[in-house]
Amino acid sequence: MQVCDGQAQCPDGSDEKHCQSPNPTATSSDELSTRSTPLKCRNGFKLCDNGLECVMYSHLCDGEKDCKDGSDEEGCAIQCKAGEFQCSHGKKCLPQERVCDGQNDCLDRSDETDCSVMIEGCHQRCDNNTRCIPKSFLCDGERDCADGSDEENCGLVSCADHQYRCVSGQCVSEALRCDGYADCSDGSDELHCSRPPRCLTQLRCPHTHECLQKEWLCDGEDDCQDGSDEKNCNAPPAKCLKFQWQCGDSIQCVPLSWRCDGRKDCYNGIDEEKCSQKICPSHLYQCGSGECVDTNLVCNGVTNCADGSDEGVNCVQHSCSSPSAPLCDHSCVSTPYGPKCYCAAGFRLMSRATHCVDIDECTTTPHAVCNHICRNTRGSYSCHCHLGFYLEPDNKSCKTKDEPLLLASVQSDLFLLGVHSGTLRLLTSTSRPAFSLDYHWVQQRIYWLSTDYQSIRWVDMRNPDKRGNLVKGVKSDFIAVDWVGKNLYWVDGLVGQILAVKLSNATVRSQDCTVVLGEDLEQPSSLVLLPHKGLMLWSEIGSTPQIKQSGMDGSERKVVVSHSLSWPVSLAYDLLDNRVYWADEKLRCIGSASLDGGNIKIIQLAETPNPFSVVVFNDRVFWSDTKRRVIRSADKNTGKDQKVVLKRPGQPFGLKLMHALSQPAVPSPCDHLRCSHICLLAPPVTGRSAVCRCPKGLLLSKDNITCSRPRDSSFILLLSQNTIYQIYLRSLRRDGIALKKMPNSRVLALPDINEAMGLDISTQELYVAYAGSVDVLKMGSYRSRQGLTPAGQVLKLKDDSVTALAIDWVTSNLYWSSSSRPNIHVTSRNGGYTTSLLQGSLTLATSIALHPSSGRLCYTAVVMAGGKSLTEVVCAWMDGRNKAVLWGKSRVPNSLVFVNNGTRIYWADTDGVISSIGVDGLGYKQFKAGPDLIMSLTITENILFWVTQGKDVTKLWFSDGLQPKQLWFETKTSVVEIRAHSNDTQSGSNSCSKNNGGCVHLCLAYPGGRICKCGRGFYTLNVTSCAPITSCAPGEESCFDRSQCISRSKFCDGQVDCLDQSDEQDCPTSNTASFGTEDTDGHPLDSSSSTSNTDKNSVSFQDSASCDLQRCSSHGNCIVEGKFTRCQCLSGYKGEFCQEEERQSHVGVILGVFCLIAVLIVAGFIFTKRRGWELIRSRSADKENLMANMGLSSDVESDSEEVDSPADVNPLAQLD
Repeated sequence: MQVCDGQAQCPDGSDEKHCQSPNPTATSSDELSTRSTPLKCRNGFKLCDNGLECVMYSHLCDGEKDCKDGSDEEGCAIQCKAGEFQCSHGKKCLPQERVCDGQNDCLDRSDETDCSVMIEGCHQRCDNNTRCIPKSFLCDGERDCADGSDEENCGLVSCADHQYRCVSGQCVSEALRCDGYADCSDGSDELHCSRPPRCLTQLRCPHTHECLQKEWLCDGEDDCQDGSDEKNCNAPPAKCLKFQWQCGDSIQCVPLSWRCDGRKDCYNGIDEEKCSQKICPSHLYQCGSGECVDTNLVCNGVTNCADGSDEGVNCVQHSCSSPSAPLCDHSCVSTPYGPKCYCAAGFRLMSRATHCVDIDECTTTPHAVCNHICRNTRGSYSCHCHLGFYLEPDNKSCKTKDEPLLLASVQSDLFLLGVHSGTLRLLTSTSRPAFSLDYHWVQQRIYWLSTDYQSIRWVDMRNPDKRGNLVKGVKSDFIAVDWVGKNLYWVDGLVGQILAVKLSNATVRSQDCTVVLGEDLEQPSSLVLLPHKGLMLWSEIGSTPQIKQSGMDGSERKVVVSHSLSWPVSLAYDLLDNRVYWADEKLRCIGSASLDGGNIKIIQLAETPNPFSVVVFNDRVFWSDTKRRVIRSADKNTGKDQKVVLKRPGQPFGLKLMHALSQPAVPSPCDHLRCSHICLLAPPVTGRSAVCRCPKGLLLSKDNITCSRPRDSSFILLLSQNTIYQIYLRSLRRDGIALKKMPNSRVLALPDINEAMGLDISTQELYVAYAGSVDVLKMGSYRSRQGLTPAGQVLKLKDDSVTALAIDWVTSNLYWSSSSRPNIHVTSRNGGYTTSLLQGSLTLATSIALHPSSGRLCYTAVVMAGGKSLTEVVCAWMDGRNKAVLWGKSRVPNSLVFVNNGTRIYWADTDGVISSIGVDGLGYKQFKAGPDLIMSLTITENILFWVTQGKDVTKLWFSDGLQPKQLWFETKTSVVEIRAHSNDTQSGSNSCSKNNGGCVHLCLAYPGGRICKCGRGFYTLNVTSCAPITSCAPGEESCFDRSQCISRSKFCDGQVDCLDQSDEQDCPTSNTASFGTEDTDGHPLDSSSSTSNTDKNSVSFQDSASCDLQRCSSHGNCIVEGKFTRCQCLSGYKGEFCQEEERQSHVGVILGVFCLIAVLIVAGFIFTKRRGWELIRSRSADKENLMANMGLSSDVESDSEEVDSPADVNPLAQLD
């Protein structure tokens, strides 16, 4: 019973008037007045002020006194607030969103009257004036009025020029008339044709003019009017796929989500068998056999349940009339199990089984009740549509005012199909299949990918004769239009890039495109843009199929979907539900997920054997299937309600759903940025809505707006084991980027050098380190085509390897370090004088950088401290003073370089990190350059270049600090070092610039001045001059300050004997190698020399046996050459004093430097870098243990600033 149930069903509420008091024990006002306890009202009622009555809340302030004391009409608003609606009868106020929402909130229903006039674009009323529809809804092939009046008299509708009107009222292109394929829904375009169709007899319908494709035979759809194409079909046994369920032993498979969904989808209905018992709504009675029946049919003397469970003896013995019956919130129903409380529809019982609460249908089953927006109401709900849509007569579905158009490429034809009306228009034909296409709604322009001409072309929708090329010379797999930033993006799966170009009427060259993402893309396949969010999503079909997301500028990369994928070849975005859809060729399904990667849904249909493209609009999903040669649509949430959208000869490929709502108008931040070339949208999380970017080979200026070319004179040098490659930066623009081989370069063979280890450049002279030597090579001009000419040798070491070198281009002094003498040494180009700087605990120097103009020296090294090997980045003056450790948390720092006029340094680390810091030790920054080993880096023209070594391939990267890093090229050549040169790279002067600062030997600059140094074997005579050290007695040598002579045995014995401590400086390490033999001028001589120029500072052992024992550690013989004595080691020993056992390979020379096992990592890197051997890095636990032994942290401490995304990094942000 719905009378007196506490809910008003009659508009005037008369079904709830004159009802018995809610309290069954109070039967009259007199009785109420004598009650000792106050009256309690049930839920949904309010106690009157007199405490004697209860009235419904909906009767408050309705203009009628329901309480005898009139308290229900007291305190009511005399006038509604601004923006509120006042019911016509009474004083009730409603918020505006509850007006015309399909629910009667006013008792007089005034909030739901005349709602049709509020609909924008109202053209025709229908359904007894309760609905008004726009003109576009008339004769569109869909019933938008319940009475069907919108589809009446449609035969009078005329078609456009060059179109044929079907008997059904459809319009199709005249070119499709009598082509053998029915395009009208009634097939009337293939009637009364004068010529037979052009198709094989076995592929022709027997009694009509229609042709078939062999893929349409036995596909489950009647393509011939007599159904002959579906007769005599022998379907093989079904083999269901991963996301399907087999309908028993039948040949049918259905998606897993259809199992037990309440609707029989298998022909045999088995998908709804053996399901958990359906729970009836709270307002219906649950039969023991599972049925749901109205409560009025329970205990009515008639059996309504299949098992008779709705009738029984308790219907009379224990009914709602019994004294023990519960006090129900809504209604009491007598059942065979005794009296039970039931709730009205839209409510459910609480746990105590008497109280009813509202059911929020919008939360439990949102898509089942409303296609767009669901708003919960008390006891019900109402459906609403997104902006631009209209609610359909079913009060669930929504429809756009203007008909959406499906843009489809079928083989080489481009079609426009009206989704509702079925109007079919042949837009244009191309020479080759159009695999991918997109459109710009405002410009009314369609773009497609032309694989035959390697170009992206366009055609005007309004005038198909107006067409052109956007860009030529590109290889693409998928295109996407950015209608906000006015750019076109495309995917190059072969190279692994996402590129963009500015939309233009003129043809753009391929060199003018911009690489948005150019690294770490494994076979990108498809792309979809979300310009209103500044985001893009793409799929990868490599070894790990994934769907990824980033900003449209390439920033903020992340993985969205990484499972339930196999071969995602097409992506689409659902603007209404904020979900991404994909077509998976291998899984043969349509998938979708939210943008955070959650709530994945897979629809694996028998009708998707080979999906190629997918699009979504409103509540429908559309896909093309190249195997079935058909375009279909279905409900996007369930995959049900399938429809054949288009069947044409040829394979359907690209799809797009065209509508103004699919490309909503959004203000473009690019309109105010005024970029010189191209503007890319960015996600709000980056703090900027758009950024300027440059085409290939151009660099972004510091204004972040203008693009410019690198200087023609600037170049880089790549050092391999026996060759130097000179590459000018202008080839970035000329040859492009992301090359699979080294661009055009000048190949310079190293004369008589096969194992180059290091390189530096000073004007036109190259300093090349190999084995224990550093040679100078003259480099001719580019046009002269002259190779490298030997120009002398600065350094030659015996049984040693140079690990770091740098040239002071002001004085031509060479700063260097070696594996056996790891401290920093300086050797003059003229005279070969050598002195040592920075004596200390260095174990191995990995790189040296100089900035002569400021007089600064920096180096990276491994040092011993507290029994552990640590790494340091150190800066000092070029004379060795004022030493300061700037950073000590890198793993294996190397490849130092100065920037910012000598105020900041950059270095590389082996784990793919590039770091920088000010020379004052402040402002540390880092960015992750990638997973590969960084071999070397350099900077010129504010461009950072670095070389990485992967498995069997070397890659050269670059970044201008304002755009994402980009791959220049890759090569099989193993690169040891990279150096750069431009006209302003080595400019400026210091106190040593003029006449070597007046110094006779070595002029060492420092900030604001210089100091003169003497070479080994000399002492300082005055500020600028040097003199040979005085000879001492046999068996003695002079201290460096010539203040005294001490026994040779006291040198490097661990005890300081000289006042200047020179007897314990520059001592050999445990893996000692000598400089060869030095003469008194400080010249390093080759050990093969048989004579020397002077004997002023040479002492010989008089007793040869004593010499063999003391000097040569009893492992060698003393050999006197002129005035000098050296050790000739026995077999199996080596070193200056024959103190070390001979190792079998050069590896031992380098690795022998290290005392701790941790330093093996450093040695391995140096050996790999200098010798060009292949190194495959391992990130195993062993390496982490080694790092722990080194006392290094795997993570940068909190005082560092780390940028995770390579696209967001600004490695040269400090270049002002």
